[in-house]
Amino acid sequence: MIRPRRLIERWGLDPESLPGENEERHASWLELFFDLVFVLALAAVQNRLTDEVPDVDEILRTAGLFVIVWWAWVGQAFYDTRFDPDDLGHRLVVLVGMIGAGIMAVGAKDAPKTLLLPIGYLVVRGTLLVLYLRVRSTGATARRLTTVYFVGFSAGLLFWVASLAVPAHDRPMLWLIGLVVEVLTPWLGRRRLIQHPVHPSHLPERIGQFTIILLGVSLTDLIGAVPTRPSPAVVVVAIAGFLIPASVWWVYTTFVTMGLTSSRLSAGLGYATVHGAIGSALLLLGWCLGQAVREVGAGREDLPQMLRLLLAVSLASWMLGGLALQRIALGTIPPLRLGIGVVAIGLVGAAALVPPPLALIPLLALLMICYAVVVSRLIVRFGKERIGT
Repeated sequence: MIRPRRLIERWGLDPESLPGENEERHASWLELFFDLVFVLALAAVQNRLTDEVPDVDEILRTAGLFVIVWWAWVGQAFYDTRFDPDDLGHRLVVLVGMIGAGIMAVGAKDAPKTLLLPIGYLVVRGTLLVLYLRVRSTGATARRLTTVYFVGFSAGLLFWVASLAVPAHDRPMLWLIGLVVEVLTPWLGRRRLIQHPVHPSHLPERIGQFTIILLGVSLTDLIGAVPTRPSPAVVVVAIAGFLIPASVWWVYTTFVTMGLTSSRLSAGLGYATVHGAIGSALLLLGWCLGQAVREVGAGREDLPQMLRLLLAVSLASWMLGGLALQRIALGTIPPLRLGIGVVAIGLVGAAALVPPPLALIPLLALLMICYAVVVSRLIVRFGKERIGT
């Protein structure tokens, strides 16, 4: 029988090298390098939305692919925030996982016709399980935590493996089942995960960096839609369109900087789940703004109704996500904050009824700037009150 200490030595892992809960931590260079590959995967997912307004089925397929990419990334983030010894073995395994993420990026455009997406996902998730195996014997709470992931993630991966042997049109259903199994795993094992809490500053920083990456992908789509010699109308819409994600950045960075969630993260599941919804909204927002610029560049005077609806849905979803983050941070949503959110969502919905892009996009930009100014001040006030208590 191999004793825990001998197993640790065999893996070359020093328990004392693992980060402590109270230790100040920031993203490592390896984590930032890991993110770069997922930028490509996110861009590939967004590129599935062509220059034509997609139907509901294509939007749902694209949203599903985003969830797959997001879940592949967030699994690594949760491991790193609890363990991350950053030794030779860890780096080598993560680099293999990055290869899997790269395979996912290549396969995202043509999924489910190609097997590259499930193969890449199996590599990413398989390397994560190897990392958990390395730390399994470092303590009693680590054994309980890794058991949750081994059982749930292994069960979910069986569906991904099975998808390799079925026709292309049947693969998404198996992916969905496997993903549901994995997503439910930490929630069902939450009592065990709470015993080994996530790092109170590191996890918000990592998820915040991923959110900024999504904003960057959104801006890329917007800027890429501007022609070499833009007309004055295109310039107006593009500048106004830029102000919308800039307002999102303003509110979000204020929230993260105030550190409101640091004492309420627990297992971090609610915080990550809300960010998954926010991320999909930002990805859709970027495509909508880029498409609006393309419509203006093509000389169209009115935006299609579906495009205006998607634009309103993306902004409303982001605002609802902000309210949910406020709930996680404070344990409640202050009435003033809730009222502002409801009014803002209503105004966004009303603005989406305006067909001309030269009126709609600047109007949404003005609404978002006002929203950013008011909500950011409230967040700062809530943060100071929290520090004062």
